[in-house]
Amino acid sequence: MKLMNKISPWRSLIYAAVSLAALACLLPMLLVVAISLTDESSLAQKGYSFFPEALSLDAYTTLIRGNSTIGSSYLISIIVTLAGTCLAVLITASAGYALANRQVNCRRGASLYFFIPMVFNAGLVPWYMICRELGLTNNIFSLIIPTLLFSPFNLFLTRNFMIGIPDALGESAKMDGANDLFIAFRIYFPLSKPVLATIALFYGIGYWNDWFNSVMLVSDKRLYTLQFFLYNLQSEISAFKYIAQGVPVKAPPQDTFKMAAAVVTIGPIILLYPFLQKYFVKGLVVGGVKE
Repeated sequence: MKLMNKISPWRSLIYAAVSLAALACLLPMLLVVAISLTDESSLAQKGYSFFPEALSLDAYTTLIRGNSTIGSSYLISIIVTLAGTCLAVLITASAGYALANRQVNCRRGASLYFFIPMVFNAGLVPWYMICRELGLTNNIFSLIIPTLLFSPFNLFLTRNFMIGIPDALGESAKMDGANDLFIAFRIYFPLSKPVLATIALFYGIGYWNDWFNSVMLVSDKRLYTLQFFLYNLQSEISAFKYIAQGVPVKAPPQDTFKMAAAVVTIGPIILLYPFLQKYFVKGLVVGGVKE
């Protein structure tokens, strides 16, 4: 009863508005799941619906049985995402600490050096030639290292956040005999959890959704990422539907398959985001403030 008295009508209205907004964001996801469980012929006749008249698992059956490499593709994507995200966050955090440290000489010049790739880049051909020369073809490293170089945006986000950490903390640690490595890992990085979680989410989504490296650098099907595997399977389904026109053969589902692929690929991101949400907004707000 006391709790009800503390909640004002205005706050109740805000809660109701936020709840409706959350429901509005949830409905498209529920629609995608419903479509993925709909029979293809029923979908063509009745259209999209939250309550399909004819349920079918053909889309997921095609996804699982259509090619036995989906398991390995899922595993490759998980390995690449975890390894790439951890290494990219470590490199970005280390560079951000160096640029935020006022005792580092020429740190402003280094910031300009890192800013240039945000405006200019060499292009696709030099990138491919460098990857070839480094042996980044048809191996797991070709899916991690080309994307490993940190994003300048994430770097400046991290640097701006670390600039807000009082210098007295590092100076006190140095007076006690601590070196920069100790200060970075025991003081700056723990205090920078919000921004590190934010860039980890950015890197993780980038690695999970990446298919370009597979297209350019990988020809071994055992190394296909999940995104590239689904792209190939979708292309095969579209080609089969085009070739089989007028032929009395049951074509694999196409529209429902797209929704099933979306459900399969978005799952890990949905599971990861709630753990990083409390850091995400704070990391963007604080890290986005310019020096």
